[in-house]
Parts: sequence; C-alpha cells; structure tokens
Amino acid sequence: MDTRFTDYLSQHGFSSDESRELSQLAKPLELPTRHILIEQGANSDSFFFVLDGLCHASYLTEQGKEYSKEFYWELDWIIGFESLIKQQPSAFLLETLTPCHLLCLPLETLQQWRNSNHPTYLKLVETQLMNKENKERFMLLYSAEQRYQLFCQHFSDLEQRLSDYQIAAYLGISPVSLSRIKNRVAE
Repeated sequence: MDTRFTDYLSQHGFSSDESRELSQLAKPLELPTRHILIEQGANSDSFFFVLDGLCHASYLTEQGKEYSKEFYWELDWIIGFESLIKQQPSAFLLETLTPCHLLCLPLETLQQWRNSNHPTYLKLVETQLMNKENKERFMLLYSAEQRYQLFCQHFSDLEQRLSDYQIAAYLGISPVSLSRIKNRVAE
C-alpha cells in the first residue's frame, strides 16, 4: 500500500485500526487522461482517494453547458455524499484530467459506516464539510482578483497543471475575466 495514504490517514486523526481497515479495502486504480469514473446520472459503487493526478467533477446541462463543481488532486477524497445519502444516481460527471493513480473503496462500506455511525464515516464527512466550507468562504469573501491571487499562492503547482479555462471555472469567473485579472496582476 502506498504510504502517502496511510500517512494522510494518520495525520488526519484516523486511528491505526481505522487506517488498517481503509488500507485493506482500498484497491489501486491506474487511469489514463479523460477517463470517465462516474457518468452524470449513473450510480456509483465506489468512492476514491487521489494519490497522483488530477480529476474534475462537473454538472452538464441539457443545453450542453458544463459547470465546474470541483477539482481533485493529490491526497483528496472524492465522495458523492448526496448520492450516498439520498440513494440516487450521481448528479455530476467525474473524470480524470491527467493520468491518475487512485485508490478505489467500496461505497457499500461507506453506507454501512453511515448506518452504524462509524467514527470513520464521521471523519470523512467532517473532511468533506471542511473542504466545502473553505471553498464557500473562498467564493463569497474574496473578489475574483483576490481569489486568483489566493489560488496562485496556495495552489501554485495546480496553476501549472490546469488550463486558463479550468482555472476560471474553479474561480467561478469567465476565461475573459481571468485574462483581464492576469494582465492587471502582471502590471
């Protein structure tokens, strides 16, 4: 098992028993660029942990528009909690943007943990909640230019791996707005 996974678990408060249990359940998955992990509207039987690579979740409309939900990269969990809780198909598409090395874990286990109030489930929900609250704060409290500057400060390696279109989608702005911001920042 990749030590980055067990190191992550240890650093985020998982006990050695919880880490051992998750490690035993995890199956390595090597995927190419542009591989669809979950189709929008399809059921998934797995959740994921990213060891290497970059994934993207997006919403597709009937009119053919795509809205970026989230990007996932090294040491991120990918869990569709809405699908799990409501027992319904995925509301979003999940695909790889680069070659990826993921750990695939059975969603059935997560459902069992949820039903029994297992401490591991609580830790995963708390992790997801913290990520969502951080993103919400990022989107609500900062201007588009501040979001871009914070993105560059905190995710400089990610900036090099995403296109301007993808960065703009993550920041919640248009590619044209991002171009203007980059020109102002460069001055």
